[in-house]
Amino acid sequence: MFRLALLAIPAAIYGQTASYEYILAGSAADAKTKPVFGVLLAGGGKSDDASFRWFLKRAGGGDVVVLRASGTDAYNSYFLGLAKLDSVETIIFKSEAAAREPFVLDKIRNAEAIFFAGGDQWNYVRYWDSTPVAAALNDAIRRGVPIGGASAGLAILGEFSFSARHDTVTSATALADPFHEKVAVHKGLLSIPGLNCLITDSHFAKRDRMGRLLVFLGRIRGENDCAEVRGIGIDERAAVTLDANGEAQVTGEGSAFLVRLREKPILRRGKPADISAVEVQSVPSGARFNWTKWGRAEGENYQLSVEAGVVKSTSVGTYGTQ
Repeated sequence: MFRLALLAIPAAIYGQTASYEYILAGSAADAKTKPVFGVLLAGGGKSDDASFRWFLKRAGGGDVVVLRASGTDAYNSYFLGLAKLDSVETIIFKSEAAAREPFVLDKIRNAEAIFFAGGDQWNYVRYWDSTPVAAALNDAIRRGVPIGGASAGLAILGEFSFSARHDTVTSATALADPFHEKVAVHKGLLSIPGLNCLITDSHFAKRDRMGRLLVFLGRIRGENDCAEVRGIGIDERAAVTLDANGEAQVTGEGSAFLVRLREKPILRRGKPADISAVEVQSVPSGARFNWTKWGRAEGENYQLSVEAGVVKSTSVGTYGTQ
């Protein structure tokens, strides 16, 4: 049974069932605006206001839906403080059953923007994969609704995602055994234009995640039909905005790391990783680049490789070496 109650925040409505919570800030009516497609990839940590304003503007003043599996409705007031919107609605999933609720599906279908919050991405994968919610999300993408995610929400935006099914994995663990159970890569939750054959990673330099990203790429290249696989690692407090024309910009603090693997590696279960010729480009905050061409001429370009589990670089002092 769905229960509604007024919260202390003006114009806020709270509802709860056994499988989800719902918190609305703003108008309860369904706005009809024309969204402009774009993707916000946020690295986690403190929010980057500029990138969120870019994302929210694309909703055209409509209804923004925030999906999460833990936490609070903190994005409601934050988003309403950044942009003129009809409403912000947070849905907190408690179980897979919510992915079949008509009320939840209706909110996704009527959204002018959808944002995935942080937390544990395994909850998103296990609650949504092959469910009506996944179908509704992909329908929203096809009709041009802007999509964004931060931290765990960023992790699910690519065609491939680190699912965290067996908890997180460090670079050291992944490099020592690319087939360790914690190196859990999932395919096909979302289908976002331009993010095919791609995996994302968050909190990048601070949590030293280059090594594990290289292993993710090696596993994907070896086990799928992608002629090349790409990864993008985004630092905390940084974000990448991507429009429908493939124009991208890094905002906030820190950098984005564009990583591409063309050659199929030979990875062995229980043995340290060996991966050759991985192309890397670091793109600092404020810089623009072309997503389709995967980089910018003036960026810092170098190559990484992995030999017996140790990351090597063609450039001294570049991030990713050990």
